[in-house]
Amino acid sequence: MARRAKDTQEKIVASGRMKLGELGTFIRDQRRAARLSLRKLSDLAGISNPYLSQIERGLRKPSAEILQAIAKGLRISAETLYVRAGILDENAEHDLVDEILKDKSLSERQKQALIDHYRSYVEGNAPHERAASVTEVGAAEPERTGTTGTEGKH
Repeated sequence: MARRAKDTQEKIVASGRMKLGELGTFIRDQRRAARLSLRKLSDLAGISNPYLSQIERGLRKPSAEILQAIAKGLRISAETLYVRAGILDENAEHDLVDEILKDKSLSERQKQALIDHYRSYVEGNAPHERAASVTEVGAAEPERTGTTGTEGKH
């Protein structure tokens, strides 16, 4: 029984390393696509060069704050890195955002513009409470019978 628990724990640790490795590879690919050196991105993100190198190699697990700083330096959404790190669950929006970010034919500025446009459309299509129409208000009011508006005035 103890052997089974140890095997399970080892699988979880290995899975975590793989996720960190994928995150590091993604950050490195984004850095290269943005034509930034390791040193330049570490300066932009406000972290040390060796620490960024360890993140890219999957040796360190960065905090959400560090991921946000790296995302800012790369000019990509922090949410994308959060999903890659397993901090946020992936959804359809992130699938599209990831695909846009992977496109090597677009500049970083174009990628961000596409992502911003996409999100504005999604937010614009979100259900909103609608004001009732005059017809709906009239139908909801109780019928008044025999009132002329002068009753009660003497």
